[in-house]
Amino acid sequence: MRKTWLAIVLTAALLLFASAAAARNIYVNNVAGNDKSSGSQPGGATVGAGPVQTITKALRLAQSGDRIVLAATGQPYRESISLVGSRHSGTPAEPMVIEGHGATLDGSAPVPPVAWEYYRGPVYRFQPPHVAYQQLFLGDRPVARVPVNKPAAEPPKLDPLQWSLHGAYVYFAVEPGKFPEDYPLSYADQQVGITLYDVQWVVIQDLTVRGFQLDGTSAFNSARAVQLARVTCRANGRSGVAVGGASIVDLDSCVLGGNGQAQLLTLPWSETVVKRSQLLSDTAPARFDRGGKLEIDGKRVPLPR
Repeated sequence: MRKTWLAIVLTAALLLFASAAAARNIYVNNVAGNDKSSGSQPGGATVGAGPVQTITKALRLAQSGDRIVLAATGQPYRESISLVGSRHSGTPAEPMVIEGHGATLDGSAPVPPVAWEYYRGPVYRFQPPHVAYQQLFLGDRPVARVPVNKPAAEPPKLDPLQWSLHGAYVYFAVEPGKFPEDYPLSYADQQVGITLYDVQWVVIQDLTVRGFQLDGTSAFNSARAVQLARVTCRANGRSGVAVGGASIVDLDSCVLGGNGQAQLLTLPWSETVVKRSQLLSDTAPARFDRGGKLEIDGKRVPLPR
């Protein structure tokens, strides 16, 4: 009996050690990295061991409880990422972590100059691939948007450097003597910044997520024990953060603002806890409750009747 008990203890210890040994840092640098590298080192001193270039590659390398460490290079990470299943999950002691270090995840893309067509007066228009929700940017800043009263037969009146989404088109008014191609205009191209699906014990921190056509961050379904800490979600087409499908998400010291339809969108069967965060009512309501449970700074928010 003693030998059997000792064998069980040793086996458990070995499993615990193996689990701890397996967790590692995976380094990402979108300027100096290479997706052929292992990501095991933040620099490139050892051939093949330096950082990878994309978060997508890091997630392919990642196992449960790993830590993905981004370099803030001053250049946005232009990709859409998904964390799915046990491989991208963790434990209470060793959560799966994406450490942003102040980096930006950006879903926007330049409007091709040939995409513009003349509409009338100072107004031009183009048709983006996705039109249910959109954003338009001038440089790295959102352009002032004029809302459309539905139903409307035509777009609203636009002053120079204003835009509107009507039907299948983005409409933009230029300044006198200028054309759309004279401006560094971009639109929300990729659909969701971070998708969380069937994961648990995940931490995402110190990251800005902007310029996505639908949501900055979406806990799509069964994303449990997820924490967003010091995450900023701005200028996304629908919402900064969307939580639904039996997901449980904690927002701590986050900033949600400048999004198209709502800063925080809660859907049925979800549970969201907001602490020390800013939900700005600048471009859209601070929150849009379609269901689920919502708590803000210790107070339960009743569902709309």
